Amino acid sequence: MACPPGAAGNARRMIRLFKHYVPHAVLLLGLLDFLLLIGAAEGGWILRAHQIGMNVDHVTTRIGPLVSFGIAIQTAMIAVGVYGPEALQSIRYALARLLVAISLGVLFLSVMHFLLPDITLWRSNSLYAMGLAIAMLLAIRILLGSMLGGEAFKRRLVVLGAGNRAARIREIEQRKGSGFLIVGYIAMNDGSQVIPEAINRGAIYNLADFVVRLAASEVVLALEERRNALPLGDLLRIKTTGVHVNEISTFLERETGRVDLDSVNPSWLIFSDGFSAGRRISSIAKRLFDIIASSILLLLTGPIILLAAILVKLDSKGSAFYRQQRVGLFGEEFWIVKLRTMRQDAESSGQAVWAEKDDPRITRLGYWLRKLRIDELPQTWTVLKGEMSFVGPRPERRQFVEDLEQHLRYYAERHMVKPGITGWAQINYPYGASIEDARHKLEYDLYYAKNYTPFLDLLILIQTLRVILWPEGAR
Repeated sequence: MACPPGAAGNARRMIRLFKHYVPHAVLLLGLLDFLLLIGAAEGGWILRAHQIGMNVDHVTTRIGPLVSFGIAIQTAMIAVGVYGPEALQSIRYALARLLVAISLGVLFLSVMHFLLPDITLWRSNSLYAMGLAIAMLLAIRILLGSMLGGEAFKRRLVVLGAGNRAARIREIEQRKGSGFLIVGYIAMNDGSQVIPEAINRGAIYNLADFVVRLAASEVVLALEERRNALPLGDLLRIKTTGVHVNEISTFLERETGRVDLDSVNPSWLIFSDGFSAGRRISSIAKRLFDIIASSILLLLTGPIILLAAILVKLDSKGSAFYRQQRVGLFGEEFWIVKLRTMRQDAESSGQAVWAEKDDPRITRLGYWLRKLRIDELPQTWTVLKGEMSFVGPRPERRQFVEDLEQHLRYYAERHMVKPGITGWAQINYPYGASIEDARHKLEYDLYYAKNYTPFLDLLILIQTLRVILWPEGAR
């Protein structure tokens, strides 16, 4: 039987890759970009060949260089935020990020040319390809700009509920880059109504038929009071028409990339998809990556760490490094090592103190070490020892942990995965130093712990470059 209009919209407009949702518009644009990058690389090759009078062989003889160009540039595009909501909405923003991404990609390919010359473009080819890529990628965004953020790529939602939870969904819909459009609110008489235009359930004879007529692809259950109010009959009939039905916690997790603490309950955490025990192979692969990458990084950055340590000693009194106990996997403590960026008497009282914006305890050199993330490099040794990973929740001090566990539900659950140098919270939320900031970061940490895959780790590592290039409040 054919699905009613819009019934398969959720599958069409948001793809789940390795537990991580990717909007359909972003996936389509990414595929088009990759094809255009291959075309730009081929165009650069042909232009240079004609310029020096060289015969142009069949395209199959240079598949390696063309594909390596496409992969390198697109990876850089992901890293600097070319596929973020701002870049999809603003041509100027997109152009700025594209220029940075292509420049970084070409620099990386130039280095790679010395190591693997057979699978990379000549540097002269890369220059032509770079110019063509900028023109072609910008052109496709000008052509598709209005469509990417328009209703054609948005899922159509009906919200069952008209209270504060429904209002939260409305807030997300109104944000720039939202991937859905609310086509109706149904007041279910489960509490106070804050959505004035909501239609009362009693005024609708057949709710399933009403949802189908609105061409909705998804129905979100946003009841204020679930006890004795769950419309099982309505939900069953809606589900059997082919329209996707979601509970608000699952919906918010997908749309925001975090576990919403205001709506989540223990049963949802227990029974929802996630926290899979079948990731032993993924954990082994993660550990192997940590060992190999940390070994290489220590060799490459050793001189930088040494130079920075000397400068720290010259800049202010005290040791170049500082060691501090942090809470790690399963709540066990370990020693973390970083370059010192604060005065030696930063915590003379002996009590742990949150870092503040423009913290006066930070030294002149320490400001730049934090800004460039150089102070984090010695932690690579902790990764090599296995006490940390490159990707995971940031480890906190015992005093902070005990305090936050008193204020925030599920805070202890973030210690069920190994802590990391970078993480989902770090790339999605600016540095914070308050209970409310810790709450927001916990929501991202729980999402990571629940949906961990090597793909998500790779995405975080790539996007960490964006945080380094455009630091937001490093403290």
